[in-house]
Amino acid sequence: MGVRLIKIAAVYFLIAVLFGMYMSMTQHFEFKGIHAHLALLGWASLAIAGLIYHLFPAAAQHRLGTLHFWLHNVGLPVMMIGLLGLTLGNPAFEAVIAIGAIVTIVGVLLFTVNVFKNVS
Repeated sequence: MGVRLIKIAAVYFLIAVLFGMYMSMTQHFEFKGIHAHLALLGWASLAIAGLIYHLFPAAAQHRLGTLHFWLHNVGLPVMMIGLLGLTLGNPAFEAVIAIGAIVTIVGVLLFTVNVFKNVS
């Protein structure tokens, strides 16, 4: 589980850096919220979670770890698609952001419970 999260985090890192480069080259800084979420919720958070799961295999093997993995990695892209749609001017995407954010938050909540329960 830990290694998978680290690898996915590296993909989010690449996407965030490329997105940042795109914003810089085109001067389209209205996408800074997407860039920041990709870097923090994608790269940083998932890399740290991956390291924790690697160091504490009991947390990685627990059902909470699996649920965290899937909820975080489904919710974040949905939230980013919604934020992109909203940034491009379509207010209907607010609902997509909300759905993705709730799924991601539940994943982070389960990660937190998992850490308190299985990391010692």
